[in-house]
Amino acid sequence: MPRGGARAVSGPPPDPRSLRSAKVADKGGWRTLPAEGRRGEVPEWPLTSPSERELDLWEDLWGKPQAVAWADMGQELEVALFARTLAEAERADARVDVKKMVRSYLDSLGLSVAGMNRNRWKIAPALEEPAAAVSITGAELARRPSARDRLKVVSSGEGA
Repeated sequence: MPRGGARAVSGPPPDPRSLRSAKVADKGGWRTLPAEGRRGEVPEWPLTSPSERELDLWEDLWGKPQAVAWADMGQELEVALFARTLAEAERADARVDVKKMVRSYLDSLGLSVAGMNRNRWKIAPALEEPAAAVSITGAELARRPSARDRLKVVSSGEGA
């Protein structure tokens, strides 16, 4: 068993807002994934005889934002293995080691928060639809509740 030293996933995950991570980001950088997910055709299933549940998971996974990075890195096989393992883990009689493997896949494919941080991925803010025009009068804009509005004046005679 190795002793001491850094491991691949030791320590806290990188934080895009920290100064130390910013220095590292200059070298490697954080990748921003589109909030709307991956567009385009779902890749062909790379494993043998998929179940209907596996195909449903496969289609759902390839619509996620992380799928943009998977396609760039050619991770079709890993995603298919995850879909197969997840379908097996969903069964009532699933073994504990299969469920642990699903957790490992979630991290390595960037489907968990820790996995997103370790892969240095972040999801872009979703584009909001323009709100319907609301008419606000000038008086409503001028009068906003303040901290002072929440205070109550108490005279010295009133009990506490």
